[in-house]
Amino acid sequence: MQSEQVKPNFEFVALMASLMSIVALTIDAILPAIADIGVSIHSLDPTRNQLLVTMIFLGLGVGQLFFGPLSDSLGRKPIVYFGFIIFLIASVICIVAPNLEIMLVGRVLQGVGLSAPRTISISIIRDTYRGDYMAKIMSFVTAFFILVPIVAPAIGKAILDIMGWQGIFYIQLFFALVVGIWFWKRQEETLNPIFKVPFSLSVFMTGTKEIMRYKETVSCTLISGLITGSFLVYLSSAQHVFEDLYGLTETFPYVFAGLAFSVGISTLMNGTLVLRFGMRNLSFLALVMFTTLALGYSLVFWNSEDPGLGVLLTFLFLLFLCLGFIWGNMRSIAMEPIGHIAGIGAAITGFISTILSIPISIFVGSFIEDSVWALFAGLGFCGLLSVLLFLAFKTRPLFANNHAYTN
Repeated sequence: MQSEQVKPNFEFVALMASLMSIVALTIDAILPAIADIGVSIHSLDPTRNQLLVTMIFLGLGVGQLFFGPLSDSLGRKPIVYFGFIIFLIASVICIVAPNLEIMLVGRVLQGVGLSAPRTISISIIRDTYRGDYMAKIMSFVTAFFILVPIVAPAIGKAILDIMGWQGIFYIQLFFALVVGIWFWKRQEETLNPIFKVPFSLSVFMTGTKEIMRYKETVSCTLISGLITGSFLVYLSSAQHVFEDLYGLTETFPYVFAGLAFSVGISTLMNGTLVLRFGMRNLSFLALVMFTTLALGYSLVFWNSEDPGLGVLLTFLFLLFLCLGFIWGNMRSIAMEPIGHIAGIGAAITGFISTILSIPISIFVGSFIEDSVWALFAGLGFCGLLSVLLFLAFKTRPLFANNHAYTN
C-alpha cells in the first residue's frame, strides 16, 4: 500500500475510471439500437426486448459475488483478465445471436465478465491509496463514470447509423481490448502476498449470517434493491417510451443524456451536503420526495392519456435528482456496521440488492406498452416500500443533534 502522502497520478485515475466505465458503455450504448436488434433477431415485443438491458444486471450481481473473494485469493490482475475474457466471448455471442434467448445469454455473460473490472478497480484503489487521497481518487473516478451514461446513447446512435447495431458490440470489444492491454502493461499487482486469503464457499454463509445481525444493513440493502429496480424499469423501457410512445427517434440520445445529467448533479451535490446534514437525513428526505413525486404523477394521470413531453421530462428530472441522494448514501449506511467484513459484505449486499431489482424491473416493465403510467406507479410503490422499511428498521435517531448519528 502506498503512503497517504503519495499523490495519485492522472494515468492511474484514468485507468480505474476506464475499467468501471465499460459497464456503463455496454448498458447504455445499445439503448438507441434495441428496436433494430429486435427486428434483426425476430423479437418484436418491446416489453420482452427490455430484457436486453435488465439481464446484464443479473450477470453483474452474480459475478461480483465471486470475483471479489477470488481476487483476495488469486490476486487482482488475474481476475480482471478472466473477466475480460468472459466479456469478449459474451460479446461475440451477442453479435451472432439468432434469437432473443441466445442474445440474453450473451448479455448475462457480459455482465458476469464486466463485474470483475468493476469490482476489482475499487479493490485496487483501496490497496494502493488510503485516507484523503483514496477519497479524492474515488471522487474523480465517480465523476468520470457519471459522464459515460450521458454520452453513451449518443455514441450508440452514431455507430448504429454508420455500422448497424452489430457495430456497437464491435466498438465495445475494441474499447475492452484497449483497456485490457493498458491494464496489463501499466498496472502492477496491488494485493500484497501476505494478505492473500484462501477462497472458501463457507465465507458466504459466515458473511450472510453476520450481515443479518444488523437491521439497518438489511433494510438499506433492501431499499437499494427496490430503488435500483424501479430505475431499471426506466432504463430498460426508455427506448420504447421516448421513441415509440413519444416519437423521439432522432432526439432520444439527447433526452436520455439530459436526464442522466440530473443524476450526476445530485450525486455531486450529495458529496458536499452529506457532511452538513448527514447521510440518513438526506437519503430519507430524498426517499420521501421520490415517493411523493411518483405517486403524485400516478394519481394525477390515473386513467388518462400520457401528458405532454415537457410534463413527463419535468417529473423524471426531479425524480432522478432524488436518486443521487439515495444510491450512495444507502450503500454507505448499509456498509457502516459491517466494516469488519467490508469485502465480502459489499459483495453480498450488492448481490442481494441487484437480484432483488431484476424481478421488479421485469414485472413493472411488462405493463409499459401503450402508456408510461405503469412506470410511475412502479416507482411510487417501490419508493413507498422503501420509506416504510427505513422507518421500521432504522437503528439510530433520524434527526439527532449528535454528530455521530447524522454523519
